Amino acid sequence: MLPTVALTALALLPAVHGAPSSSASLHGVYKRCGAISQYYGQHQADWDTYDTQGWLDSWWTNNTALMHNNSVGFAGAFGQWAMGNPDWSCQDDGSSTDCDLNLCDNRVLNSRGKDIRPAYYVLESVNRLHTYFGGVREAFDTAGLGAALSKDQWATTFYEAPDQRSVNILKEVLAALGTIIGIGASFAGVGLPLLGVSEATSAVAGAWAGAGAAAYGGGVTAANIMIGPHADDTFQKSADLGGILGEIVVDSIKSFTSANNQLVGGQEYNNEDIRSYLSHGAFLEFQGVDKNAVTDSMTAMLVGTSINQLYRAQKVFILGGGSCDDNEGIGSGPQDAKICRDGKAWYLYYWQEDDVLSITSHQWGWVISPPGVSQLGQNEFSDIPLNVSDIINSSLDAFNVAGYNYTTATAQSRAEDAITKGWAIPGAYGAAWEGIFTVPVCDVSAAISSSFELKQFILQPYGHDSRPCWCGPICSGDLQKTKAFIDAANMGGFDSPKHLCNSDPGY
Repeated sequence: MLPTVALTALALLPAVHGAPSSSASLHGVYKRCGAISQYYGQHQADWDTYDTQGWLDSWWTNNTALMHNNSVGFAGAFGQWAMGNPDWSCQDDGSSTDCDLNLCDNRVLNSRGKDIRPAYYVLESVNRLHTYFGGVREAFDTAGLGAALSKDQWATTFYEAPDQRSVNILKEVLAALGTIIGIGASFAGVGLPLLGVSEATSAVAGAWAGAGAAAYGGGVTAANIMIGPHADDTFQKSADLGGILGEIVVDSIKSFTSANNQLVGGQEYNNEDIRSYLSHGAFLEFQGVDKNAVTDSMTAMLVGTSINQLYRAQKVFILGGGSCDDNEGIGSGPQDAKICRDGKAWYLYYWQEDDVLSITSHQWGWVISPPGVSQLGQNEFSDIPLNVSDIINSSLDAFNVAGYNYTTATAQSRAEDAITKGWAIPGAYGAAWEGIFTVPVCDVSAAISSSFELKQFILQPYGHDSRPCWCGPICSGDLQKTKAFIDAANMGGFDSPKHLCNSDPGY
């Protein structure tokens, strides 16, 4: 999880454009800068408190001709009206000064009377929105993102199949890519990436909902455009999945950040104009994109999604639901692949099939850590913030929402709902976000009070001689749920879990 910092600390960061650094007090600033200075030190909530949105809508309606006649549209027209500067374009054209705010002692702005405050809030917000787009572009164009995604042994690290079949997963990964890029575009604009997940949600998610939805939708649209040429690609075991993902991500963000020019020009991007991005003061005290936080989150999500698709083609699964200290008569799981959540223990497994002809008990395989888990945080994968707890937590959340049917459509719908309604900031979770992993889950707690044969072996630690025995409907005590789990975990027709049962358990 991301470390927690005090919200007040962020509020102390400089938010005054044009105020002289030598000013000893606001009174001194007022003398030198005029009436505008009394509104310096603005906060996000001020936007709604003073109905800046209503004021901007009215200004927009009453100044359509001014916008139409200005060569750069809205920004130039507003700059002319508010500052006497018709060349205030905020265009992404290589200039480092075309969005500067020189407000101290600006006679035009200081003459606007009751309109000074809302005009200042709009100017600051447009300026910081421009900063946001630049920050997003830099965050997704760093060498770190490309290096993290461009791994050489993706499939051979996270996929072990005895017949060495190729796994065609690229289409599934690409289907999820648009949602992830949308999440990243939205997360970059939160502006408080150092907050913990719960604090970030309570502090900014609601206020960010309108702008976040616009950013999310814009990111998804841009990604889908770039994914198109790769729609018929296939992923073989030796394919450079990371290279393909990196190319699409960077190109998608370039497309998305081009929205800057359309928005400041007064045009729509993905059916939203700049007012959606500025709503609720989303950028009024924006402190800039934390490029490292965004890159880490996006890398973890992209890598996690890719690994998940490989795991979903193998016998990888999660068992749990009993108490965190086990000792309930249904065995004990691997302690190094365990999380304790809401008083319940959950374990990550991989059932390794015997890869040689055998007449010993090893012919039934054994349970071990899923392929590649031991590599997470190590060597080539040391720069990827992803661990076992992320895999389990993400899968549990997905299972609780949609069982074994958490699709890419579900993922997009849930991310959009979280952002637009403000109940979560998906990017703050990284790989632990719901649905990045959808490893099949089986709640075996009902077996504790059951009379299942050999139930003491339902959970087993990892080991060459560890073979769980499932001689009954182990998932919630329900045969249909158990059958669904068996199928989801690629164990249909796989007799190993029941080879010691005296009677067929029915799945």
